[in-house]
Amino acid sequence: MSTKMDTKTKKRSEGFTAEEKAAMKARAQEMKAEARASKNRDEGEKAILAAIGAMKEPDRSMAKRIHELVTAAAPDLMPKTWYGMPAYADNDGKVICFFQAAGKFNVRYATFGFQPDARLDDGNMWAAAFALIKLTAAEESKITALVKKAVG
Repeated sequence: MSTKMDTKTKKRSEGFTAEEKAAMKARAQEMKAEARASKNRDEGEKAILAAIGAMKEPDRSMAKRIHELVTAAAPDLMPKTWYGMPAYADNDGKVICFFQAAGKFNVRYATFGFQPDARLDDGNMWAAAFALIKLTAAEESKITALVKKAVG
């Protein structure tokens, strides 16, 4: 939630930004769809492809390629959307990994991240999200290895 200062009246107005409101609305719609679909892979696939299709470049191409990488590396993960972005869940419905487009919050890089149920633990500290500017063979290889480890 953001706090804004009205410079004319010097009053604070607290409220959600347009992006935050859109994310909450998307999440509410996803939860309704999840209840109806109940682990339906085809519905999840349609939702992800629609979310990817709505993205602007270069996010769209990156999300499409990550979708291909994740589904090849971990075919048992269930495709779904999560806050309007592509995500992949385990058999219990817990999100393991997700893609967040740079355009979603008008930032300079996209993010590929993992949730706490991903099995990435490595000592007392490990990365749980990665900034992405573009995908090359090196990044694709790292993403594939991380997804395999996350579900391992």
